Amino acid sequence: MSSPFSPREWLQLNMQQQGLLHIEASVPALISRLSYVQIDSINVVERAHHHVLHSRMPQYQSSMLDTALARGEIFEYWSHAAAYLPMADYRFSLQRKQQLQNGGKHWFEPDDKVMQEVRARIHAEGPLKASDFEHTEGKNGAWWDWKPAKKALEQLFMRGELMVARREKFQKVYDLTERVLPKGINIEVPTETEFARHLIERYLDAHAFGSATQIAYLRKGIKANVSAQLAAMQSEGELASFKAEGQWYFYRPELQLTSAMPNQVWLLNPFDNLLIQRQRLKQWFDFDYQIEVYVPAEKRQYGYYSLAILSRDRFVGRVDVKAERQTGLLLLQQLTLEAGVMVNGLDEDFCAAFDIAVSEYARFNGCDRWKLVKANHKGLKQKYARQQKL
Repeated sequence: MSSPFSPREWLQLNMQQQGLLHIEASVPALISRLSYVQIDSINVVERAHHHVLHSRMPQYQSSMLDTALARGEIFEYWSHAAAYLPMADYRFSLQRKQQLQNGGKHWFEPDDKVMQEVRARIHAEGPLKASDFEHTEGKNGAWWDWKPAKKALEQLFMRGELMVARREKFQKVYDLTERVLPKGINIEVPTETEFARHLIERYLDAHAFGSATQIAYLRKGIKANVSAQLAAMQSEGELASFKAEGQWYFYRPELQLTSAMPNQVWLLNPFDNLLIQRQRLKQWFDFDYQIEVYVPAEKRQYGYYSLAILSRDRFVGRVDVKAERQTGLLLLQQLTLEAGVMVNGLDEDFCAAFDIAVSEYARFNGCDRWKLVKANHKGLKQKYARQQKL
C-alpha cells in the first residue's frame, strides 16, 4: 500500500503526536500523550524527566510532577526503563508484576526473609526510603553493591507490593500499594491480546506510525503477538499500513496533520521520547545519535551530555551542556552542527530561534547566563564569543 503522506509530513506527524507542536494543558495529559516519561538520575543539568516535560510545556515546573504523583494521576514503574506512567494504564503494569511474583527475576535474587522484614516495617511505620534502613554489611556504592534492604525494596516495588508515594531529593519513598493506589483503579491483569493492543494504541498515540519491532521495543517475547494484533486491527479497519525501506508501518486511517510547523528550535534530552529509538531516528530524521555518557572520555565525539538540536523538522546538531548552578551559568561546552548546516554563513532565523531555545533552557536550569565554549562553526563561535545574559 502506498503512503498517504510524504516523508516530511510523516516527520511532522511524529512531532505533532509527540506534543512538540502544541502545548498540553497539564502534566498528566502530557504523560498520557507520550505514554511514559523515562526517569534518569544524571544531574549535570536538570534531570531528563523534567526536561522532556519542559520541552513540551514551557510553563512546566518540577513541582507539577510531584503534584501529579501525589494526586495519583501518574505512577512510577518500568516501561522499557524506569518511567512515569499514566495512572489509567496501571493495569498494564500488572502483567510484569505477576511474572515477578511467580518467580521471575528483575535484577537480584529475591531474599524472602529481608523482603518480609522490609514490608513489615513499612506496614507499621508508614512510607520509608532505602536510607531509613540500617546498613549492616559491606559498603554502600554502585548499584551492584546495594544493601539488602534496598534490594528488597526494589523487588517489592517491581512485584507490585510497594509503590512510590513520592520522592525526596530524588530518593524513592515507598509505601504499601493499597495505601497509594487510588480507589476505583482497574486492577484486572490484561490478557496477552489486551496487552499487545495496549502497546499498539499507546505507540500510535505518541508517534503517529510504527512497525511491530518499534512497538515491541525492549519487551521480550511480545513481538509475535504485536504482529498478530496489528494484522487483526488492520483487517477490522482500525489500522492502515504502508511500506518504507522494506518495513511495514501502521497508522490510524483518521490520522491528520493538524498543527502548523513553527520556526522553532528544540533542545531535546538524550532520553527524550522522540530520540529513544535510535534506528527509527536514523531512518526517518536521518540523524545518527548516541548518548556519550557511557563512552570513555577520550572516545567521545560530541561530549558527555549532548542535547539534540531540532530546528523545525530537521535535526541540525548537538550541544553538550553543563549547568554551573552556584554561579548561574549554563555552559554550552561543545556545539556541533551536522555537515551541510549553515555552510554559507549564519542563518539569522535559526540563530534567533536558537537564542530563544538556549535562553529558555538556561532559565529552566536556574541560570541567568549562558556561554558557548566550543563550536565547529566559526560564525556561531564569533557570534556568541561573550557570555549571553538573559
